[in-house]
Amino acid sequence: MKTHLDPARKIPVCDEVDVLVCGGGPAGFCAAIAAARGGAKVLLLEQTNCLGGIAGAGGHNHLCLYTAWSSGERVVAGVPFEMMDRVVKMGYGAWDHEPKKAHGGSVDFELEGLKLALEQMAAEAGVKLLYHTLFADAIVEGGRCVGAAIQNKTGRQAVLARQVIDATGDADVAASACAPFELGRPGDGACQPATLMFTIGGVDWKRVCEFRKGDYRLQHVWEAAQKAGDMEPFQNQIMGWWWTPTRPDQVGVNFTHIFGTDCTNAESITRATIEGRRQAFHMIPVLRKYIPGMEDCCLLSTAALLGTRESRRIVGEHVLNEREIVACKSWDDSICYGSFFIDIHNCTGPGMDEESWRPEKGFKYQIPYRSIVPKKVDNLLVAGRCISVTHVALGSTRVMPQCGALGEAAGAAAALSLQARCTPRELDVRKLQEHLRSAGAICDEQSLKAAN
Repeated sequence: MKTHLDPARKIPVCDEVDVLVCGGGPAGFCAAIAAARGGAKVLLLEQTNCLGGIAGAGGHNHLCLYTAWSSGERVVAGVPFEMMDRVVKMGYGAWDHEPKKAHGGSVDFELEGLKLALEQMAAEAGVKLLYHTLFADAIVEGGRCVGAAIQNKTGRQAVLARQVIDATGDADVAASACAPFELGRPGDGACQPATLMFTIGGVDWKRVCEFRKGDYRLQHVWEAAQKAGDMEPFQNQIMGWWWTPTRPDQVGVNFTHIFGTDCTNAESITRATIEGRRQAFHMIPVLRKYIPGMEDCCLLSTAALLGTRESRRIVGEHVLNEREIVACKSWDDSICYGSFFIDIHNCTGPGMDEESWRPEKGFKYQIPYRSIVPKKVDNLLVAGRCISVTHVALGSTRVMPQCGALGEAAGAAAALSLQARCTPRELDVRKLQEHLRSAGAICDEQSLKAAN
């Protein structure tokens, strides 16, 4: 590979803050709000033009789970619940509109309403936003992350920070800071397929529900379409039709499946985006022909942000594994709960991986603070999809309410460590748990009981 020697140059420091949050998805947003409410001066960087991450620019207008599996027991509260409850109260979404679901376990919403609500919350908390800005390099001094080089229309700049939170989803900051990480599954490094969400209009949702009743995945439909030559075999089951009564004729579609994508590589992301959009257009005549209620559907939009299920995962002070999740292991340093099934999409073909696992009703588990603290680098916390878990465990921890809860814990920990004049690694987790409980978050057995 040819190389170019980039001469050393001085770059301007555009800001100095207490806490720099890289990534404006549920994890980064909740981290920024929690840190700001904890008294910190916060800058939140986001590569797109809105907050919400996959729930915003990624077009995924459905969040779950906020409750234990198939149960009404609340396991996620605090900022992640507050942000979506605000969207609903503003008239842009609905909690659990399907009667069989537990109240408050999931929420469907309008993407534009979410963007507006999150910007309002950020302004109220005093969080400074910087859109259209890419994280470029971590600034590390003496083993401590002290800021980041960024790139945007203004040019190359630097942000100096006393604490940094990596909420990029891909552990970009941690990797740049030389923190250890893993990528993909053991053995071959394959990652779960990416998805490009798309939205359709002109849908008669009542007829769709009547047709789909008792058969969520509709595998026989897609098999018939493929056998007739109407559909390519990139997928064999619907992953999600997200509908809200505030937009009754529109449906968000979670269906495209793009294998072999390395979401840490720009060329790979480009190819996947092009393929995802092609699959979306390919599916419109299929939906019109095979799904009652979608005869007149049309493609309204494809997402601006590719949906990534898996990329880098940091190696933290504890690597949470699937055995601990299945056993519902408790931790002295628990900071939040997860409750989603182990959802692993086939890395090399359509459908689900054999390692996927569905739990019994009431399933929930704790996530330890040590899983957001990377090895080898101080003053850096990681929140969201890229925390320290195994490939299989990631199938459960990666969903957005859990990412939001991890973000709230990271933001609170960053603010508290500044007050205590210690690194996040040295923070007394009991004080963090006490803070989270007082803020209305659910972090341990005590706060779980209080919330239910």
